[in-house]
Amino acid sequence: MRKLRFGDSMIEPHVRMLSDMKDVIYDQEWLRNSRDMELYYMYRDLALDENDREIMRRENLRYDITIIPPRILGKEYIKTMGHYHPPIQGTNFSYTEIYEVLEGRAHYLLQRLENGKITDVILIEVERGDKVIIPPNYGHITINPSKKELKMANLVSDKFSSIYEPIKEKKGGAYFELIDGFKRNENYEYVPELRKVKARDLSEFGFERSEEIYFMIRDQKKLEFLNKPQDHPWLFELY
Repeated sequence: MRKLRFGDSMIEPHVRMLSDMKDVIYDQEWLRNSRDMELYYMYRDLALDENDREIMRRENLRYDITIIPPRILGKEYIKTMGHYHPPIQGTNFSYTEIYEVLEGRAHYLLQRLENGKITDVILIEVERGDKVIIPPNYGHITINPSKKELKMANLVSDKFSSIYEPIKEKKGGAYFELIDGFKRNENYEYVPELRKVKARDLSEFGFERSEEIYFMIRDQKKLEFLNKPQDHPWLFELY
C-alpha cells in the first residue's frame, strides 16, 4: 500500500483494485486471465493543517489526490471507474469539480447524459499544471495514456456522493481509449462523435497555472461554483 506524504502526515490510500473495475474493462478476455492487482490510489479529504481543515468544513469542500501508475489493461489504457454527480435540489445543475494535473499527463473523458441518452462526449488532453473544470451534468473518467505516473488533485463539494451505477451498467464510458485508438462503447444505444480539445486557459476565471488549486480554499469566492454551479452559467461554455 502506497502512503502519501501530505504536509507532516503520511496518508494511507483508498485502493481501487482490478476486481473493483471488472464491469468497466474493455478487454474481458484479458481480464478473465489476469490476477487481481492494485490499479490506482485515492487520498481523500486532505488538509495541511487544522486551520485549512476548518475552512474546508465551513465551505463544504473536499481536497483529494489520486495517483494512477502507468499500465495497460489488455488493450486499454488504465483509467478510473468513472462517475456522475447528483443534481442540486431545486435546480437542473449537477455538482461540478475542478481537477489539476500535478505530475504526468491525463485524458479526461466527459459525457453528458440527458433523458437517458448521451448527447455530448469530450476528451480533454491535459498536461502538468493544467486545470480542468467538469461542467455540470457531465459524467467523467480519467485516463492515464502515458508511460509515466499520473498524479492529480481535485476540489469538490463534500455535500454529495458520486454516482457510479450508470457507467457500470453500460460496461464503461461512451468511448474506450485503446492503445490503437478510441472505440465506441456498443452498450450505448447512441454515442455522438468524440470531440477532442486541449485544456483551456482558466486565468480569466482566476485559476492561474502558477497556483495550485489547494491554496484556492483561502479565497472561497473562486470556488463558490463547486456548491452553486447554477450561479455560474459560464461553466456550460468551457468546452
